[in-house]
Amino acid sequence: MRIFRRLLMGLVEQVIPQTQAKHSGTVIFFHGSGDTGHNLAQWIIFLLGKQMEFPHLKVIIPTAPVQPYTPMGGQNSNVWFDRRAIDYAAPESRRSMASMYEIVSELIQREINLGISPDRIIVGGFSMGGALSLHIAYHLRRDIAGVFACSSFLNKDSVVYESLQTVPKDTKMPKLLMFHGDRDTLVPMDWGRKTFDKLTELGVQGEFVPLKNTLHELKTRELKQIIEWINTTLPPLDSDLVNKL
Repeated sequence: MRIFRRLLMGLVEQVIPQTQAKHSGTVIFFHGSGDTGHNLAQWIIFLLGKQMEFPHLKVIIPTAPVQPYTPMGGQNSNVWFDRRAIDYAAPESRRSMASMYEIVSELIQREINLGISPDRIIVGGFSMGGALSLHIAYHLRRDIAGVFACSSFLNKDSVVYESLQTVPKDTKMPKLLMFHGDRDTLVPMDWGRKTFDKLTELGVQGEFVPLKNTLHELKTRELKQIIEWINTTLPPLDSDLVNKL
C-alpha cells in the first residue's frame, strides 16, 4: 500500500491507508526530535520488512514543523516543541507546547469529522513524539482509546500531572503502553520509569516494558508488540467485518 502526503496547517503527513474500503479507527505515530514522518515510516519498514498497516485502521505519521530548538543552541529543527534542556528535572516550555496543542487537536478533530469516534483513536510516538502523545492523551484528549510511548519521558513537574490531579478518580482514561531501552544514554530508562509510576499513581492503567540491550532506538520486537496492542485496543467493528465480505 503506497504512502502519500497531505498538508494540515503546514504539517506534512505520511498516511498509510487501511487495506479495506473504509477505516473505523486511526493511529497517529509521532517521530522524535530532528526527524521526519518520512524517515520514521522508512525506519518502521526497515525493522518490520513492511509498513505498519491494518485492514481497518488508518495510520498517520506527521512531520513536526521546523522551529528553533534550545538543546541545539537555538538552531532550527523538526521538533514538536522546544525544551530548555533534555533533562527530567528541567521545567517544560509550556508556551511552545501550547502552540503545538492547536495543531495536534486539529489533526485529531479532522479524523472525528470523518466519522471516527475519539475512542477509536490511538496516539503514540518515539522519544519527543512519545512525550507529545502523553500530553495529548492525559492533558488534551482523555477521551481517546490509548497511547504508546517509546523511549520517552515527561518532565518532573509536567502540566500533565497537574491536569490529572483534577480528574475524578472514576474517570476512564486512555490505556498506556510504554517501552524503554535499558542502555538508553540520551533518555535514561529511570526517567521513563518515573514517568510511568507517576501516571499510574494518578489513575492511569498500563504497562511499562523494559527493553534489554537497547539504546535510544526502536526495536522490531517493540513494534510487533505495539501492533498487537493496537489490534487488541482497536479491534475490527462489525461494520469492518461486513465490508470485508
